[in-house]
Amino acid sequence: MNSMNEIYERARKVKLIVFDVDGVMTDGRLIIGDDGLEYKAFNSQDGLGMKLLKASGVEMAIITGRTSNVVTKRAESTGIGYFYQGVEDKLEAFLDLTKKAGLNHDQCAFMGDDVVDLPPMRRCGLALTVPAAPGLVKQHAHYVTEREAGRGAVREVCEMIMQAQGTLDAQMMQYLR
Repeated sequence: MNSMNEIYERARKVKLIVFDVDGVMTDGRLIIGDDGLEYKAFNSQDGLGMKLLKASGVEMAIITGRTSNVVTKRAESTGIGYFYQGVEDKLEAFLDLTKKAGLNHDQCAFMGDDVVDLPPMRRCGLALTVPAAPGLVKQHAHYVTEREAGRGAVREVCEMIMQAQGTLDAQMMQYLR
């Protein structure tokens, strides 16, 4: 595990954060109705954290292996700038994304929860995961959230990056008037 100083040092460089969806933005359960549609529960505090992070100047992306209309709607509502669904090779998508965004890998954070997320997590500047992730994923993460996936883990990461970049107080001031 890295020290918070080391994590903040990495977080200061972040210009783009990439999120996996299932097991990061949600609790990982897949709910499929009789109608064949997929349902997901997102955390409203995570959503606000994402909007605040975007307002602070950090871009966001989603790279997910599944394809779902509800994820498209979540991306639109939270200001996700880059969006990859139905991805089999997350590293390939990550490399395409960094090229499109014109960023070095160390300017990117990646938040994943399973071994399929390891290739981009091992390339990015700040690798993030959740408490329920397998041991191997935690081993390669710079930071493991205290909050569970779908229950504030994304918000925790957004605030940690803003804290490291010195933008958190400014984002919170609008609610203290």
